[in-house]
Amino acid sequence: MKDFAYSPDPEVRVRKYRIGAIGAGMIMAECHLAAYAEAGFPVHAIASRTRANAQSVADRWNIGTVHDTPEALIDDPEVEIVDIAYPPDRQPDLIRKALAAPHVKAVLAQKPLALSLDEARKLRDEARAAGKPLSVNQNMRYDQSMQVLKQILDRGALGEPVFAQIDMHAIPHWQGFLEGYDRLTLSNMSVHHLDALRFLFGDPDEVTSLTRTDPRTTFEHSDGIVVTTLRFPSGLMALSTEDVWSGPREEGYEDDQHITWRVAGTKGVAKGTIGWPTGAASTLSYNSTEETNGKWVTPDWETMWFPHAFIGVMEQLQHAVDTGTAPVLNVADNVRTMALVETAYQSIAEGRTLRLDLSKD
Repeated sequence: MKDFAYSPDPEVRVRKYRIGAIGAGMIMAECHLAAYAEAGFPVHAIASRTRANAQSVADRWNIGTVHDTPEALIDDPEVEIVDIAYPPDRQPDLIRKALAAPHVKAVLAQKPLALSLDEARKLRDEARAAGKPLSVNQNMRYDQSMQVLKQILDRGALGEPVFAQIDMHAIPHWQGFLEGYDRLTLSNMSVHHLDALRFLFGDPDEVTSLTRTDPRTTFEHSDGIVVTTLRFPSGLMALSTEDVWSGPREEGYEDDQHITWRVAGTKGVAKGTIGWPTGAASTLSYNSTEETNGKWVTPDWETMWFPHAFIGVMEQLQHAVDTGTAPVLNVADNVRTMALVETAYQSIAEGRTLRLDLSKD
Protein backbone atom coordinates (compact mmCIF):
# COMPACT_ATOMS: atom_id res chain seq x y z
CA MET A 1 0.00 0.00 0.00
CA LYS A 2 1.40 3.39 -1.02
CA ASP A 3 1.55 6.35 1.35
CA PHE A 4 0.08 9.61 0.09
CA ALA A 5 -0.20 13.02 1.69
CA TYR A 6 -3.62 14.62 1.98
CA SER A 7 -4.23 18.36 2.22
CA PRO A 8 -7.76 19.00 3.51
CA ASP A 9 -7.06 22.70 4.06
CA PRO A 10 -4.93 24.97 1.85
CA GLU A 11 -1.80 26.70 3.08
CA VAL A 12 -2.31 30.37 3.96
CA ARG A 13 0.33 32.06 1.80
CA VAL A 14 -0.80 35.70 2.01
CA ARG A 15 -2.64 37.57 4.75
CA LYS A 16 -1.78 41.22 4.26
CA TYR A 17 -4.60 42.90 2.32
CA ARG A 18 -7.12 44.84 4.43
CA ILE A 19 -10.69 43.60 4.17
CA GLY A 20 -13.89 45.64 4.27
CA ALA A 21 -16.81 43.39 5.26
CA ILE A 22 -20.29 44.22 3.97
CA GLY A 23 -23.08 42.42 5.84
CA ALA A 24 -23.65 41.44 9.45
CA GLY A 25 -25.83 38.35 9.11
CA MET A 26 -25.09 34.74 9.94
CA ILE A 27 -22.77 34.04 7.00
CA MET A 28 -20.56 37.04 7.71
CA ALA A 29 -20.65 36.87 11.51
CA GLU A 30 -20.37 33.09 11.93
CA CYS A 31 -18.36 32.04 8.87
CA HIS A 32 -16.35 34.80 7.15
CA LEU A 33 -15.17 36.62 10.24
CA ALA A 34 -14.62 33.48 12.31
CA ALA A 35 -12.42 32.10 9.53
CA TYR A 36 -10.53 35.36 9.08
CA ALA A 37 -9.81 35.64 12.78
CA GLU A 38 -8.39 32.11 12.83
CA ALA A 39 -6.28 32.66 9.70
CA GLY A 40 -5.08 36.13 10.67
CA PHE A 41 -6.60 38.03 7.74
CA PRO A 42 -6.83 41.76 8.58
CA VAL A 43 -10.43 43.03 8.69
CA HIS A 44 -10.33 46.82 8.68
CA ALA A 45 -14.02 47.79 8.55
CA ILE A 46 -17.59 46.54 8.47
CA ALA A 47 -20.95 47.94 7.34
CA SER A 48 -24.46 46.60 6.94
CA ARG A 49 -27.99 47.81 6.29
CA THR A 50 -28.30 48.57 10.00
CA ARG A 51 -25.38 50.26 11.75
CA ALA A 52 -26.33 48.75 15.12
CA ASN A 53 -26.01 45.23 13.70
CA ALA A 54 -22.67 46.07 12.15
CA GLN A 55 -21.47 47.56 15.44
CA SER A 56 -22.48 44.44 17.35
CA VAL A 57 -20.52 42.20 14.97
CA ALA A 58 -17.57 44.62 15.04
CA ASP A 59 -17.48 44.47 18.82
CA ARG A 60 -17.51 40.67 18.71
CA TRP A 61 -14.62 40.41 16.23
CA ASN A 62 -12.62 43.49 17.28
CA ILE A 63 -13.13 45.36 14.00
CA GLY A 64 -12.00 48.93 14.49
CA THR A 65 -14.12 50.81 11.94
CA VAL A 66 -17.89 50.70 11.46
CA HIS A 67 -19.38 52.58 8.51
CA ASP A 68 -22.97 53.78 8.29
CA THR A 69 -23.53 52.25 4.85
CA PRO A 70 -21.88 49.74 2.51
CA GLU A 71 -21.22 52.58 0.08
CA ALA A 72 -19.28 54.49 2.74
CA LEU A 73 -17.21 51.39 3.45
CA ILE A 74 -16.29 51.06 -0.22
CA ASP A 75 -15.20 54.72 -0.20
CA ASP A 76 -12.85 54.06 2.73
CA PRO A 77 -9.31 54.37 1.25
CA GLU A 78 -7.96 51.83 3.76
CA VAL A 79 -10.11 49.03 2.31
CA GLU A 80 -8.24 46.87 -0.22
CA ILE A 81 -10.58 43.87 -0.58
CA VAL A 82 -14.35 44.34 -0.45
CA ASP A 83 -16.03 41.22 0.95
CA ILE A 84 -19.79 41.22 0.27
CA ALA A 85 -22.38 39.10 2.09
CA TYR A 86 -25.53 40.80 0.83
CA PRO A 87 -28.74 39.82 -1.01
CA PRO A 88 -28.10 39.08 -4.70
CA ASP A 89 -30.51 41.75 -5.93
CA ARG A 90 -28.40 44.41 -4.14
CA GLN A 91 -24.99 42.87 -4.70
CA PRO A 92 -24.33 43.97 -8.33
CA ASP A 93 -24.48 47.70 -7.53
CA LEU A 94 -21.99 47.24 -4.69
CA ILE A 95 -19.69 45.19 -6.92
CA ARG A 96 -19.73 47.92 -9.55
CA LYS A 97 -18.95 50.62 -7.01
CA ALA A 98 -16.08 48.57 -5.63
CA LEU A 99 -14.66 47.89 -9.10
CA ALA A 100 -14.67 51.66 -9.75
CA ALA A 101 -12.92 52.58 -6.48
CA PRO A 102 -9.21 53.15 -7.24
CA HIS A 103 -8.01 51.88 -3.83
CA VAL A 104 -9.98 48.59 -4.00
CA LYS A 105 -7.79 45.80 -5.35
CA ALA A 106 -10.33 42.94 -5.46
CA VAL A 107 -13.91 41.95 -4.65
CA LEU A 108 -15.31 38.79 -3.07
CA ALA A 109 -19.00 38.32 -3.88
CA GLN A 110 -21.57 35.81 -2.66
CA LYS A 111 -23.29 33.20 -4.74
CA PRO A 112 -25.54 33.54 -6.56
CA LEU A 113 -23.57 36.39 -8.10
CA ALA A 114 -26.76 38.00 -9.44
CA LEU A 115 -30.40 37.16 -10.05
CA SER A 116 -29.88 36.42 -13.74
CA LEU A 117 -27.23 34.87 -15.94
CA ASP A 118 -27.17 37.97 -18.15
CA GLU A 119 -26.37 40.19 -15.16
CA ALA A 120 -23.63 37.80 -14.08
CA ARG A 121 -22.09 37.99 -17.55
CA LYS A 122 -22.14 41.78 -17.40
CA LEU A 123 -20.36 41.76 -14.04
CA ARG A 124 -17.75 39.36 -15.44
CA ASP A 125 -17.08 41.66 -18.36
CA GLU A 126 -17.00 44.78 -16.19
CA ALA A 127 -14.49 43.20 -13.82
CA ARG A 128 -12.31 42.26 -16.77
CA ALA A 129 -12.50 45.82 -18.09
CA ALA A 130 -11.60 47.20 -14.65
CA GLY A 131 -8.61 44.86 -14.44
CA LYS A 132 -9.56 43.70 -10.95
CA PRO A 133 -10.15 40.20 -9.58
CA LEU A 134 -13.82 39.47 -8.90
CA SER A 135 -14.14 36.22 -6.98
CA VAL A 136 -17.32 34.33 -6.06
CA ASN A 137 -17.68 32.55 -2.72
CA GLN A 138 -18.31 28.97 -3.87
CA ASN A 139 -17.07 27.73 -0.51
CA MET A 140 -18.07 24.06 -0.85
CA ARG A 141 -15.00 23.61 -3.04
CA TYR A 142 -12.99 24.19 0.15
CA ASP A 143 -14.93 21.66 2.21
CA GLN A 144 -12.22 19.32 3.41
CA SER A 145 -13.72 16.18 1.88
CA MET A 146 -14.05 17.92 -1.50
CA GLN A 147 -10.42 19.09 -1.38
CA VAL A 148 -9.11 15.59 -0.61
CA LEU A 149 -11.44 13.96 -3.13
CA LYS A 150 -10.12 16.30 -5.83
CA GLN A 151 -6.55 15.31 -4.94
CA ILE A 152 -7.44 11.61 -5.16
CA LEU A 153 -9.16 12.09 -8.52
CA ASP A 154 -6.35 14.20 -9.97
CA ARG A 155 -3.73 11.53 -9.30
CA GLY A 156 -5.91 8.85 -10.91
CA ALA A 157 -6.49 6.72 -7.84
CA LEU A 158 -10.09 5.99 -8.86
CA GLY A 159 -9.35 5.52 -12.55
CA GLU A 160 -11.96 6.94 -14.92
CA PRO A 161 -15.00 8.23 -13.01
CA VAL A 162 -18.15 6.32 -13.93
CA PHE A 163 -20.85 7.57 -11.54
CA ALA A 164 -21.00 10.33 -8.92
CA GLN A 165 -23.68 11.41 -6.48
CA ILE A 166 -24.31 14.10 -3.86
CA ASP A 167 -27.35 13.14 -1.77
CA MET A 168 -28.71 15.80 0.60
CA HIS A 169 -31.53 15.31 3.11
CA ALA A 170 -31.25 18.42 5.26
CA ILE A 171 -33.01 21.72 5.98
CA PRO A 172 -31.11 24.82 4.87
CA HIS A 173 -31.38 28.16 6.60
CA TRP A 174 -33.37 30.18 4.06
CA GLN A 175 -32.47 33.86 4.56
CA GLY A 176 -35.45 36.18 4.82
CA PHE A 177 -34.65 38.06 1.62
CA LEU A 178 -35.33 34.88 -0.40
CA GLU A 179 -39.06 35.30 0.22
CA GLY A 180 -39.08 38.04 -2.41
CA TYR A 181 -37.59 35.87 -5.16
CA ASP A 182 -39.29 33.29 -7.38
CA ARG A 183 -36.33 30.88 -7.26
CA LEU A 184 -35.16 29.00 -4.19
CA THR A 185 -33.27 25.70 -4.00
CA LEU A 186 -31.39 25.55 -7.30
CA SER A 187 -30.06 29.09 -6.93
CA ASN A 188 -29.25 28.92 -3.24
CA MET A 189 -28.51 25.29 -2.30
CA SER A 190 -28.10 23.14 -5.42
CA VAL A 191 -25.59 25.71 -6.68
CA HIS A 192 -23.14 24.41 -4.06
CA HIS A 193 -23.44 20.84 -5.31
CA LEU A 194 -23.51 21.64 -9.02
CA ASP A 195 -20.44 23.85 -8.62
CA ALA A 196 -18.66 21.12 -6.65
CA LEU A 197 -19.37 18.62 -9.44
CA ARG A 198 -17.91 21.10 -11.95
CA PHE A 199 -14.87 21.51 -9.68
CA LEU A 200 -14.37 17.75 -9.60
CA PHE A 201 -15.23 16.78 -13.18
CA GLY A 202 -15.48 19.85 -15.43
CA ASP A 203 -18.48 20.99 -17.43
CA PRO A 204 -21.29 18.52 -18.23
CA ASP A 205 -22.92 18.18 -21.64
CA GLU A 206 -26.49 17.44 -20.59
CA VAL A 207 -28.75 18.54 -17.73
CA THR A 208 -32.05 17.09 -16.52
CA SER A 209 -33.81 18.56 -13.47
CA LEU A 210 -37.08 17.80 -11.69
CA THR A 211 -38.65 19.61 -8.75
CA ARG A 212 -41.61 19.81 -6.41
CA THR A 213 -42.43 22.33 -3.71
CA ASP A 214 -41.21 21.84 -0.16
CA PRO A 215 -44.13 21.39 2.29
CA ARG A 216 -42.19 23.10 5.10
CA THR A 217 -41.38 26.30 3.18
CA THR A 218 -44.38 28.56 3.72
CA PHE A 219 -43.53 31.35 1.26
CA GLU A 220 -44.12 30.89 -2.48
CA HIS A 221 -41.31 29.17 -4.35
CA SER A 222 -40.94 27.46 -7.71
CA ASP A 223 -38.28 24.93 -6.75
CA GLY A 224 -38.21 23.18 -3.38
CA ILE A 225 -37.03 19.56 -3.51
CA VAL A 226 -34.76 19.19 -6.57
CA VAL A 227 -33.14 16.26 -8.36
CA THR A 228 -30.63 16.98 -11.15
CA THR A 229 -28.85 14.48 -13.40
CA LEU A 230 -25.74 15.50 -15.33
CA ARG A 231 -24.01 13.69 -18.19
CA PHE A 232 -20.36 14.56 -18.88
CA PRO A 233 -18.40 14.25 -22.16
CA SER A 234 -16.52 11.21 -20.81
CA GLY A 235 -19.80 9.36 -20.23
CA LEU A 236 -19.72 10.01 -16.47
CA MET A 237 -23.18 10.44 -14.97
CA ALA A 238 -23.74 12.46 -11.80
CA LEU A 239 -26.79 12.91 -9.60
CA SER A 240 -27.41 15.87 -7.27
CA THR A 241 -30.32 15.56 -4.84
CA GLU A 242 -31.55 18.38 -2.59
CA ASP A 243 -34.30 17.03 -0.33
CA VAL A 244 -34.88 20.16 1.73
CA TRP A 245 -37.94 18.55 3.32
CA SER A 246 -36.00 15.53 4.69
CA GLY A 247 -38.81 14.40 7.00
CA PRO A 248 -41.19 15.70 9.66
CA ARG A 249 -39.96 17.87 12.51
CA GLU A 250 -42.02 17.15 15.60
CA GLU A 251 -41.27 16.76 19.28
CA GLY A 252 -39.96 13.26 19.86
CA TYR A 253 -39.12 12.67 16.19
CA GLU A 254 -35.55 11.42 15.80
CA ASP A 255 -33.85 13.67 13.25
CA ASP A 256 -31.71 12.04 10.54
CA GLN A 257 -30.59 15.03 8.50
CA HIS A 258 -27.50 14.20 6.47
CA ILE A 259 -25.53 14.77 3.27
CA THR A 260 -23.55 11.94 1.69
CA TRP A 261 -21.55 11.69 -1.52
CA ARG A 262 -20.00 8.88 -3.57
CA VAL A 263 -17.77 8.61 -6.63
CA ALA A 264 -17.29 5.25 -8.36
CA GLY A 265 -14.49 4.83 -10.90
CA THR A 266 -12.89 2.06 -12.93
CA LYS A 267 -10.14 1.60 -10.29
CA GLY A 268 -11.85 2.47 -7.05
CA VAL A 269 -14.55 4.18 -5.02
CA ALA A 270 -14.56 7.21 -2.73
CA LYS A 271 -17.42 8.05 -0.40
CA GLY A 272 -18.05 10.46 2.43
CA THR A 273 -20.26 12.90 4.25
CA ILE A 274 -20.72 16.66 4.37
CA GLY A 275 -20.90 17.55 8.04
CA TRP A 276 -22.78 20.84 8.26
CA PRO A 277 -26.27 19.43 9.02
CA THR A 278 -24.95 17.94 12.26
CA GLY A 279 -22.18 20.42 13.03
CA ALA A 280 -19.49 17.81 12.46
CA ALA A 281 -16.42 17.59 10.25
CA SER A 282 -16.94 16.15 6.78
CA THR A 283 -15.53 12.69 6.13
CA LEU A 284 -13.94 10.69 3.31
CA SER A 285 -13.02 7.05 2.78
CA TYR A 286 -11.66 5.53 -0.41
CA ASN A 287 -10.64 2.17 -1.82
CA SER A 288 -8.31 1.93 -4.81
CA THR A 289 -6.73 -0.91 -6.75
CA GLU A 290 -3.95 1.58 -7.56
CA GLU A 291 -3.21 2.99 -4.10
CA THR A 292 -4.75 0.96 -1.28
CA ASN A 293 -4.58 -2.67 -2.46
CA GLY A 294 -8.35 -2.86 -2.36
CA LYS A 295 -8.55 -1.76 1.29
CA TRP A 296 -10.54 1.17 2.62
CA VAL A 297 -8.47 4.14 3.80
CA THR A 298 -9.94 7.01 5.84
CA PRO A 299 -7.88 10.20 6.18
CA ASP A 300 -9.04 12.44 9.03
CA TRP A 301 -8.96 16.11 9.99
CA GLU A 302 -10.44 18.37 12.64
CA THR A 303 -11.53 21.35 10.52
CA MET A 304 -15.05 21.82 9.10
CA TRP A 305 -16.82 23.33 6.09
CA PHE A 306 -18.31 26.06 8.31
CA PRO A 307 -16.27 28.13 9.09
CA HIS A 308 -12.88 26.77 7.98
CA ALA A 309 -13.63 26.56 4.25
CA PHE A 310 -13.94 30.34 4.23
CA ILE A 311 -10.22 30.55 5.00
CA GLY A 312 -9.50 28.95 1.64
CA VAL A 313 -11.91 31.30 -0.13
CA MET A 314 -10.22 34.45 1.18
CA GLU A 315 -6.72 32.98 0.89
CA GLN A 316 -7.11 32.30 -2.82
CA LEU A 317 -8.14 35.92 -3.36
CA GLN A 318 -5.34 37.35 -1.19
CA HIS A 319 -2.90 35.21 -3.19
CA ALA A 320 -4.39 36.36 -6.52
CA VAL A 321 -3.95 40.02 -5.55
CA ASP A 322 -0.39 39.40 -4.38
CA THR A 323 0.69 37.53 -7.52
CA GLY A 324 -1.36 39.33 -10.15
CA THR A 325 -2.99 36.05 -11.20
CA ALA A 326 -6.65 35.09 -11.55
CA PRO A 327 -8.27 33.78 -8.36
CA VAL A 328 -9.17 30.11 -8.29
CA LEU A 329 -12.81 31.09 -7.67
CA ASN A 330 -12.83 33.58 -10.53
CA VAL A 331 -15.97 35.19 -11.91
CA ALA A 332 -15.54 33.74 -15.39
CA ASP A 333 -15.64 30.22 -13.99
CA ASN A 334 -18.59 31.10 -11.77
CA VAL A 335 -20.60 32.33 -14.75
CA ARG A 336 -20.34 28.78 -16.10
CA THR A 337 -21.81 27.47 -12.84
CA MET A 338 -24.62 30.02 -13.19
CA ALA A 339 -25.18 28.83 -16.77
CA LEU A 340 -25.54 25.29 -15.40
CA VAL A 341 -28.09 26.45 -12.82
CA GLU A 342 -29.99 28.40 -15.48
CA THR A 343 -30.09 25.33 -17.73
CA ALA A 344 -31.46 23.28 -14.82
CA TYR A 345 -34.30 25.79 -14.41
CA GLN A 346 -34.99 25.59 -18.15
CA SER A 347 -35.05 21.80 -17.96
CA ILE A 348 -37.70 22.01 -15.25
CA ALA A 349 -39.76 24.51 -17.23
CA GLU A 350 -39.60 22.50 -20.46
CA GLY A 351 -39.77 19.03 -18.90
CA ARG A 352 -36.86 17.62 -20.83
CA THR A 353 -33.12 17.06 -20.97
CA LEU A 354 -31.16 20.04 -22.29
CA ARG A 355 -27.68 20.55 -23.66
CA LEU A 356 -25.51 22.93 -21.61
CA ASP A 357 -24.65 25.79 -23.96
CA LEU A 358 -21.47 27.58 -22.87
CA SER A 359 -20.82 29.37 -26.16
CA LYS A 360 -21.22 32.77 -24.45
CA ASP A 361 -19.20 31.77 -21.41
